[in-house]
Parts: sequence; structure tokens; C-alpha cells
Amino acid sequence: MYDLKKVAVYKRQLAIMAVAMYDGKPLDGPLQVELGFYRHLQTSITKKERKLRLSGAHRPTMKPDVDNYIKSTLDGLNGILWQDDNQIVDISAHKFYSDRPRVEIEVKKLCSTHKQKKH
Repeated sequence: MYDLKKVAVYKRQLAIMAVAMYDGKPLDGPLQVELGFYRHLQTSITKKERKLRLSGAHRPTMKPDVDNYIKSTLDGLNGILWQDDNQIVDISAHKFYSDRPRVEIEVKKLCSTHKQKKH
């Protein structure tokens, strides 16, 4: 289930942190975004499982879904990192475990003359 209150809190916290870390104007034009979502490790797991999770061998497969993380993150950064998330033309996202829960965001501005790949 999608928890609107938790999502609203996440977006506010994300916006506050983004404003503190990024002092530029919102980017314009087509953008490429890479997102890394690092979830907290549970304390009730074995040492072996902890090692597997920290190495990336075992990745989070529980909710929230990665698409919910993406949507909330992109919406929360509208007007801060980019003018609108409709500018994002290429995106990748990953969920991991970590001792240090966080979201890592990398944004690249693409050249407007970037050629489209044929499939």
C-alpha cells in the first residue's frame, strides 16, 4: 500500500537536503539520472547474511518497490535539481542494503543533439 503521509515526509526531507547540497539553478533540457537507494540493515540477521547483503550479493526485494522510490524522488526534486521530471529521458535505479541508509543521485545533462538509438 502506498502511504501518502510517509511519501510526503520523504519528499520534504529530500527537498531540504537537496537545497542544502545543491546551490545551482534547476537544470533544463534532457537529463539522465542514476539513483541508488540504500536501505537499513535489520539487526536480527545472521553475520553471514549481513555480509551477503553488504557485499550486494543479496539485495532488497521487499516493499517499497523501486518504481515507488523513483516516483517519489523525482517528484520531490522538481524545481530543485531540474525544472520538471518530464525532462528525464534516461534513468536507472538500484536498491541495496547499507549500514548507512541514504539516497544517492547523479544527474547528467544530455546534449540536445543527442542521437536516438535505433532498435
